[in-house]
Amino acid sequence: MDIKLARTEIEGKPTKISVEKLEERLEAKGQKIFYFDKDNSHKDMMNLIDYFESKGRSVYFREIRYGLDESDYMYEVHII
Repeated sequence: MDIKLARTEIEGKPTKISVEKLEERLEAKGQKIFYFDKDNSHKDMMNLIDYFESKGRSVYFREIRYGLDESDYMYEVHII
C-alpha cells in the first residue's frame, strides 16, 4: 500500500511512500511522527493504522488544521 506524505510547499505535489518504507524508518528510531497529505482517503489512513496495530504497535491519529479554510488540514500519525 502506498500513502502520500504531507506536502512541503502549498503548491507542491505530495510524495508517495510505501508502508514498508515507513516500517524501515520506524525500525531505526523505535517511534516516529509522520505527517500525511489530505489527498489520502480516510479509509487508507484507517488501513495504515490497522496495519501497524496488527504489528503490535500503538498508533495515535489526528487531523491538524493549519488554516481557516476547511481544506487546510493534514493527518498526523504517531507510531510507537
